[in-house]
Amino acid sequence: MTTDKALDIASEKNLDLVLVSPNANPPVCKIMNYGKYKFEQAKREKEAKKKQKVYEVKELRVTPNIEEHDFNFKSKNARKFIEDGCKVKITVRFRGREVNNVKLGEAVLEKFIENLQDIALPEKKPLLEGRNMFIILAKKAEK
Repeated sequence: MTTDKALDIASEKNLDLVLVSPNANPPVCKIMNYGKYKFEQAKREKEAKKKQKVYEVKELRVTPNIEEHDFNFKSKNARKFIEDGCKVKITVRFRGREVNNVKLGEAVLEKFIENLQDIALPEKKPLLEGRNMFIILAKKAEK
């Protein structure tokens, strides 16, 4: 039907004429309440956002030659963060010549993984970026 006729029908019913497919030949239109449609669409998007889980990432910085007491303290904090639902990024910072002994940093990160393995899993292997090596631990999925 013609555009004028479609507009007349839409105005009689107090609805809107919405262009669905402008590139089609002839163009496709739909008669509907556009305000209500937009409202429902916004409502659906809001519901979808509610269902998303946003993780906060907490960072703990350590050195390759960390002492036992400091390690236990940091490990206890990491455990608390993971139980609260956050992800934990453990960063080993290498200063000066320490960067030559990357194995020490890896050992510290492996010790963290081993200490927290009952509640957390590493997302990927330890990664060296410049003078920092880090790993991200996330809470284990509950069965």
